[in-house]
Amino acid sequence: MRCPYCGGLDTQVKDSRPTDDSSSIRRRRICPDCGGRFTTFERVQLRELTVVKRSGRRVPFDRDKLQQSVDVALRKRPVEPERVERMINGIVRQLESMSDGEVSSEQVGELVMEGLKGLDDVAYVRFASVYKNFREARDFEEILGKLAEGETVDLPPPPKKKRAPTEP
Repeated sequence: MRCPYCGGLDTQVKDSRPTDDSSSIRRRRICPDCGGRFTTFERVQLRELTVVKRSGRRVPFDRDKLQQSVDVALRKRPVEPERVERMINGIVRQLESMSDGEVSSEQVGELVMEGLKGLDDVAYVRFASVYKNFREARDFEEILGKLAEGETVDLPPPPKKKRAPTEP
């Protein structure tokens, strides 16, 4: 494992233990070159996932990007980190088991919205406003009205992005 401070390749594991939900191994490491200490996590990966974007472009699935998106939606919200971690682990497991290795960005977004709705309504609305590309206050009023009434929120699909012309 490369040291994030000096780039040294010979880091040493000082402590290993399972996380609270036993879904990963937490390792404390030290770099003998600079003395830097850092933590890494080792998780089971059932298969390599590729995300098919709306434009048709294919990119490797990035769990950290998923985590960052959820963290932005949950910023300053009173949700325990363990619940967030369980939600993200559940989303990743669903994605790994529901496909042959390719998932659409829409599938990922829908699973995140479903998970956030169970965690925090404000985070759900935040994520939905970006994912569904809300343009007017009316879009927010509609989703908030449905949430207040306890209805199932069925949002229209996000607008399709125009494809960039491909070179021959």
